[in-house]
Amino acid sequence: MLYRERLKNLQRVLNRWHNVAFSKKFLLYTNIGISISLSMLGDTLEQSYERFTGDIVGWDRTRTVRMGISGLTVGIVCHYWYQYLDYLYPKRTLQTVVRKILLDQFICSPFYISVFFLTMGILEHKSWLEVQEEIKDKAITLYKAEWTVWPAAQFINFFFVAPKYRVFYDNTVSLGYDVYTSKVKYKKKPNTDKIS
Repeated sequence: MLYRERLKNLQRVLNRWHNVAFSKKFLLYTNIGISISLSMLGDTLEQSYERFTGDIVGWDRTRTVRMGISGLTVGIVCHYWYQYLDYLYPKRTLQTVVRKILLDQFICSPFYISVFFLTMGILEHKSWLEVQEEIKDKAITLYKAEWTVWPAAQFINFFFVAPKYRVFYDNTVSLGYDVYTSKVKYKKKPNTDKIS
């Protein structure tokens, strides 16, 4: 009896939290919090793998915090982007969903990738030239990966997921992608200098 009462109380608390977190008033903050948390988790998972394989020695906390800050910028972009798409195309027809997917892939994905590298460049005190070079070297790799993951994921997102949960769903799927993003971002260039 006591167990059931505690379970009911927990359910009430979670329902209250859910109703507040996903309300119009707090949705932006919820989406940003989710984006930051999962970006940091993705980097932590990638660093754990890199430590396991011997590519790095210890956990770079600064790197994880920077990935979290990139999650902040991406969370804001995704929040407003999905609202804009839902405003433009409110229906859930196959034609509308395909249109949203194409707009997402051709407009938001390149913008998101650029914002990611620009944010990281600022945090790493890189020059504009260095940021441009990194975008040129690594952005196409991420963009190709986007085409393998996101069209199918976004079909589910735009066709089945309620608008207020779009960023949450996106970030849940993105956890694996965040691991890959961290890997691409921090992949060292092979040393092409020859020893004479």
